Amino acid sequence: MAFTKSGARRLLVPLLLALLVYAFWSTLAVWPLRLFVVLLHEVSHGLAAVLTGGRIVSIELSPREGGLCTTAGGWPFLISSAGYLGSALFGALFLLLGVRGRPRTHRVATGVLGAALLLLTLVWVRSAFGFVYGLAAGVLLLGVARWLPEGASSFVLRLLGVTSLLYAPWDITSDLILRSVPASDASALSRMTGIPALAWGVLWLAASVWIAWRAVRGIGGRG
Repeated sequence: MAFTKSGARRLLVPLLLALLVYAFWSTLAVWPLRLFVVLLHEVSHGLAAVLTGGRIVSIELSPREGGLCTTAGGWPFLISSAGYLGSALFGALFLLLGVRGRPRTHRVATGVLGAALLLLTLVWVRSAFGFVYGLAAGVLLLGVARWLPEGASSFVLRLLGVTSLLYAPWDITSDLILRSVPASDASALSRMTGIPALAWGVLWLAASVWIAWRAVRGIGGRG
Protein backbone atom coordinates (compact mmCIF):
# COMPACT_ATOMS: atom_id res chain seq x y z
CA MET A 1 0.00 0.00 0.00
CA ALA A 2 1.57 3.27 -1.17
CA PHE A 3 1.20 6.42 0.87
CA THR A 4 -1.24 8.97 -0.54
CA LYS A 5 -0.63 12.72 -0.47
CA SER A 6 -3.27 13.14 2.22
CA GLY A 7 -1.73 10.22 4.13
CA ALA A 8 1.69 11.84 3.98
CA ARG A 9 0.20 15.02 5.45
CA ARG A 10 -1.39 13.00 8.25
CA LEU A 11 2.02 11.53 9.03
CA LEU A 12 3.66 14.93 9.39
CA VAL A 13 2.54 15.70 12.96
CA PRO A 14 3.32 12.21 14.36
CA LEU A 15 6.77 12.33 12.75
CA LEU A 16 7.46 15.77 14.22
CA LEU A 17 6.27 14.56 17.62
CA ALA A 18 8.54 11.52 17.34
CA LEU A 19 11.51 13.77 16.62
CA LEU A 20 10.71 16.04 19.57
CA VAL A 21 10.16 13.14 21.97
CA TYR A 22 13.42 11.55 20.84
CA ALA A 23 15.33 14.83 21.14
CA PHE A 24 14.14 15.37 24.72
CA TRP A 25 14.02 11.67 25.65
CA SER A 26 16.24 11.91 28.73
CA THR A 27 14.74 15.14 30.05
CA LEU A 28 12.12 15.83 32.68
CA ALA A 29 9.71 16.93 29.94
CA VAL A 30 9.34 13.38 28.56
CA TRP A 31 9.63 11.60 31.93
CA PRO A 32 5.86 11.59 32.67
CA LEU A 33 5.24 10.12 29.22
CA ARG A 34 7.81 7.37 29.77
CA LEU A 35 6.12 6.55 33.09
CA PHE A 36 2.80 6.27 31.29
CA VAL A 37 4.26 3.70 28.90
CA VAL A 38 5.71 1.71 31.81
CA LEU A 39 2.23 1.67 33.30
CA LEU A 40 0.83 0.44 29.98
CA HIS A 41 3.44 -2.32 30.06
CA GLU A 42 2.29 -3.50 33.50
CA VAL A 43 -1.39 -3.18 32.58
CA SER A 44 -0.73 -5.37 29.53
CA HIS A 45 0.62 -8.10 31.82
CA GLY A 46 -2.52 -7.78 33.94
CA LEU A 47 -4.88 -7.91 30.96
CA ALA A 48 -3.15 -11.05 29.70
CA ALA A 49 -3.69 -12.66 33.10
CA VAL A 50 -7.38 -11.73 33.15
CA LEU A 51 -7.96 -12.90 29.56
CA THR A 52 -6.45 -16.31 30.37
CA GLY A 53 -8.46 -16.89 33.52
CA GLY A 54 -6.26 -15.20 36.12
CA ARG A 55 -6.50 -11.93 37.99
CA ILE A 56 -4.50 -8.84 38.83
CA VAL A 57 -3.26 -8.73 42.44
CA SER A 58 -1.45 -5.38 42.37
CA ILE A 59 0.47 -2.96 40.15
CA GLU A 60 3.48 -0.93 41.25
CA LEU A 61 5.24 1.99 39.59
CA SER A 62 8.43 3.76 40.66
CA PRO A 63 9.83 7.17 39.68
CA ARG A 64 12.85 5.43 38.14
CA GLU A 65 10.55 3.90 35.52
CA GLY A 66 10.35 0.55 37.24
CA GLY A 67 7.12 -1.37 37.29
CA LEU A 68 5.68 -4.61 38.59
CA CYS A 69 2.36 -6.32 37.93
CA THR A 70 1.63 -9.15 40.35
CA THR A 71 -0.91 -11.63 39.03
CA ALA A 72 -2.52 -14.87 40.17
CA GLY A 73 -3.48 -17.63 37.78
CA GLY A 74 -3.65 -17.29 34.04
CA TRP A 75 -1.22 -18.50 31.40
CA PRO A 76 2.34 -17.51 32.44
CA PHE A 77 3.68 -17.66 28.88
CA LEU A 78 1.20 -15.11 27.57
CA ILE A 79 1.43 -12.96 30.70
CA SER A 80 5.21 -12.66 30.39
CA SER A 81 4.98 -11.94 26.66
CA ALA A 82 2.30 -9.28 26.94
CA GLY A 83 4.23 -6.38 28.49
CA TYR A 84 6.30 -5.03 25.61
CA LEU A 85 3.92 -6.13 22.88
CA GLY A 86 0.91 -4.78 24.75
CA SER A 87 2.43 -1.34 25.25
CA ALA A 88 3.35 -1.22 21.54
CA LEU A 89 -0.20 -2.21 20.56
CA PHE A 90 -1.65 0.43 22.88
CA GLY A 91 0.67 2.96 21.26
CA ALA A 92 -0.50 2.01 17.77
CA LEU A 93 -4.14 2.24 18.89
CA PHE A 94 -3.70 5.69 20.45
CA LEU A 95 -1.83 6.99 17.42
CA LEU A 96 -4.39 5.69 14.91
CA LEU A 97 -7.27 7.06 16.99
CA GLY A 98 -5.56 10.42 17.27
CA VAL A 99 -4.90 10.67 13.54
CA ARG A 100 -7.70 8.77 11.81
CA GLY A 101 -10.54 9.16 14.30
CA ARG A 102 -13.11 11.94 14.18
CA PRO A 103 -12.65 14.95 16.48
CA ARG A 104 -15.51 13.84 18.71
CA THR A 105 -13.92 10.39 18.96
CA HIS A 106 -10.66 11.95 20.15
CA ARG A 107 -12.40 13.64 23.07
CA VAL A 108 -14.32 10.49 24.02
CA ALA A 109 -11.21 8.29 23.77
CA THR A 110 -9.18 10.64 25.95
CA GLY A 111 -11.95 10.78 28.54
CA VAL A 112 -12.34 7.00 28.58
CA LEU A 113 -8.58 6.62 28.96
CA GLY A 114 -8.56 9.03 31.90
CA ALA A 115 -11.47 7.31 33.61
CA ALA A 116 -9.90 3.88 33.06
CA LEU A 117 -6.63 5.10 34.54
CA LEU A 118 -8.39 6.43 37.64
CA LEU A 119 -10.26 3.15 38.12
CA LEU A 120 -7.11 1.10 37.56
CA THR A 121 -5.22 3.20 40.09
CA LEU A 122 -7.89 3.01 42.78
CA VAL A 123 -8.37 -0.74 42.43
CA TRP A 124 -4.91 -2.13 41.75
CA VAL A 125 -2.05 0.34 42.13
CA ARG A 126 -0.35 -0.22 45.48
CA SER A 127 2.90 1.79 45.37
CA ALA A 128 2.61 5.31 46.80
CA PHE A 129 4.30 6.97 43.84
CA GLY A 130 2.27 4.98 41.34
CA PHE A 131 -0.96 5.84 43.15
CA VAL A 132 -0.25 9.58 43.04
CA TYR A 133 0.92 9.41 39.43
CA GLY A 134 -2.11 7.39 38.32
CA LEU A 135 -4.57 9.77 39.96
CA ALA A 136 -2.82 12.84 38.57
CA ALA A 137 -2.58 11.44 35.04
CA GLY A 138 -6.19 10.26 35.08
CA VAL A 139 -7.49 13.64 36.26
CA LEU A 140 -5.33 15.43 33.67
CA LEU A 141 -6.69 13.28 30.82
CA LEU A 142 -10.27 13.84 31.98
CA GLY A 143 -9.59 17.57 32.16
CA VAL A 144 -8.21 17.61 28.61
CA ALA A 145 -11.28 15.75 27.36
CA ARG A 146 -13.76 17.89 29.31
CA TRP A 147 -12.46 21.44 29.09
CA LEU A 148 -9.95 21.78 26.27
CA PRO A 149 -10.74 21.93 22.53
CA GLU A 150 -11.07 18.66 20.65
CA GLY A 151 -7.69 19.29 19.02
CA ALA A 152 -6.03 18.93 22.42
CA SER A 153 -7.42 15.41 22.81
CA SER A 154 -6.13 14.53 19.36
CA PHE A 155 -2.69 15.89 20.27
CA VAL A 156 -2.58 13.92 23.54
CA LEU A 157 -3.53 10.67 21.81
CA ARG A 158 -0.85 11.18 19.17
CA LEU A 159 1.76 12.09 21.75
CA LEU A 160 1.01 9.04 23.91
CA GLY A 161 0.95 6.82 20.84
CA VAL A 162 4.26 8.07 19.48
CA THR A 163 5.96 7.80 22.88
CA SER A 164 4.75 4.25 23.43
CA LEU A 165 5.84 3.14 19.97
CA LEU A 166 9.29 4.64 20.57
CA TYR A 167 9.63 3.36 24.13
CA ALA A 168 8.90 -0.31 23.44
CA PRO A 169 11.85 -0.91 21.03
CA TRP A 170 14.15 1.29 23.13
CA ASP A 171 13.31 -0.57 26.35
CA ILE A 172 13.64 -3.98 24.72
CA THR A 173 17.03 -3.07 23.25
CA SER A 174 18.27 -1.56 26.52
CA ASP A 175 17.07 -4.27 28.91
CA LEU A 176 17.11 -7.44 26.82
CA ILE A 177 19.64 -7.08 24.01
CA LEU A 178 22.40 -4.71 25.15
CA ARG A 179 22.39 -6.13 28.68
CA SER A 180 20.82 -8.97 30.61
CA VAL A 181 18.37 -8.22 33.42
CA PRO A 182 17.72 -11.34 35.54
CA ALA A 183 14.24 -10.21 36.57
CA SER A 184 13.12 -9.29 33.03
CA ASP A 185 10.15 -10.75 31.18
CA ALA A 186 12.53 -12.41 28.71
CA SER A 187 14.42 -14.10 31.55
CA ALA A 188 11.14 -15.44 32.92
CA LEU A 189 10.26 -16.86 29.51
CA SER A 190 13.75 -18.30 29.17
CA ARG A 191 13.27 -20.23 32.41
CA MET A 192 9.89 -21.49 31.17
CA THR A 193 10.94 -22.52 27.67
CA GLY A 194 14.69 -23.03 27.71
CA ILE A 195 15.02 -20.51 24.86
CA PRO A 196 17.65 -17.82 25.63
CA ALA A 197 16.36 -14.48 26.86
CA LEU A 198 18.24 -12.75 24.05
CA ALA A 199 16.16 -14.65 21.49
CA TRP A 200 12.95 -13.43 23.10
CA GLY A 201 14.32 -9.90 23.13
CA VAL A 202 15.11 -10.01 19.41
CA LEU A 203 11.67 -11.48 18.66
CA TRP A 204 9.87 -8.80 20.69
CA LEU A 205 11.99 -6.06 19.11
CA ALA A 206 11.03 -7.26 15.63
CA ALA A 207 7.37 -7.45 16.65
CA SER A 208 7.35 -3.96 18.17
CA VAL A 209 8.97 -2.47 15.05
CA TRP A 210 6.43 -4.29 12.88
CA ILE A 211 3.56 -2.90 15.00
CA ALA A 212 4.96 0.63 14.61
CA TRP A 213 5.30 0.13 10.86
CA ARG A 214 1.73 -1.10 10.57
CA ALA A 215 0.55 1.97 12.46
CA VAL A 216 2.46 4.22 10.06
CA ARG A 217 0.95 2.42 7.08
CA GLY A 218 -2.49 2.75 8.65
CA ILE A 219 -2.02 6.51 8.91
CA GLY A 220 -0.52 6.95 5.46
CA GLY A 221 -3.06 4.87 3.54
CA ARG A 222 -6.24 5.96 1.83
CA GLY A 223 -9.23 7.31 3.70
